[in-house]
Amino acid sequence: MKKWLNDAFGFSKAEFNGLLGLLGLIVLIGTVPYGYNLVKTGDTIDAKSTEVVKMLFLSEKDGIAHNKILPGNAYLKRKPVLFYFDPNEIDADEWQILGLSERQSASILKYRAKGGQFRKPEDLKKMYVISHELYERLVPYVRINDQSELTSGFENPIIKEKDQDHPLSVLRIIEINGADSTALEEIRGIGPAFALRIMKYRERIGGFYKKEQLMEVFGLDSTKYMEIKDQFIVDVSKIKKINVNEAMPEDFKNHPYIRYKQVNALIQYRKQHGNYINIAELNNVVILSPEVLKRLAPYLTF
Repeated sequence: MKKWLNDAFGFSKAEFNGLLGLLGLIVLIGTVPYGYNLVKTGDTIDAKSTEVVKMLFLSEKDGIAHNKILPGNAYLKRKPVLFYFDPNEIDADEWQILGLSERQSASILKYRAKGGQFRKPEDLKKMYVISHELYERLVPYVRINDQSELTSGFENPIIKEKDQDHPLSVLRIIEINGADSTALEEIRGIGPAFALRIMKYRERIGGFYKKEQLMEVFGLDSTKYMEIKDQFIVDVSKIKKINVNEAMPEDFKNHPYIRYKQVNALIQYRKQHGNYINIAELNNVVILSPEVLKRLAPYLTF
């Protein structure tokens, strides 16, 4: 029997080495998938490996996608994810998921903390941290809540007067180009800080020729403008105009609508070709774009 077993199952040294090699190869093949999964988990984004995971779900009530955040443990860089959002409500994490940096997100939250709100998708353009390309990518997904909800935290003085059955005439209408700081502060929603900013900006440009220019004052956004626009008027006769044919560089000093190089080109062209007759002749100054001339026109005289 022993001899039979040796004959049936005995191995030579070469056969034994070959059998060990075969077993080793089988073990290696069997462990490769497990090793691959261990390596791959470093690139996997799930609820345990990310700081924020965005889940979109459809509301049966209004058919608009809403947002739900699930916290994770670590932040992994990822491509922007677009989803329907209200810029007045989403937090920093959600802004970052849309493609903004941490600093850009913080800037928008700071704007909202100071009372700034987005009444329409176009208001995103007013944020300097949002480029034109980013705006074009985000705007199709903007869903802003009803306007009455946006104003719930602000007191609209004119509406209040209506509610109390007072005529609108009780509100004093302020002429913006001639008002001093005391008069400006009578506009409901304008305090000492805004009054000072308005006066300084008015001095820089030479006066306002339309109401909407107030939104160029630092910190005075579309929300604040809508709150105060019915409480003041603009007297364009009080605008300080500049005689183009006599102007020197200092006459345009600090004017926000024109740069020094443009002023210099305007004056040099006048010296070479003579006085300007009308605004149309300023188009001959190549460095002055139609947009610049359109904004400057109310402040120029010939």
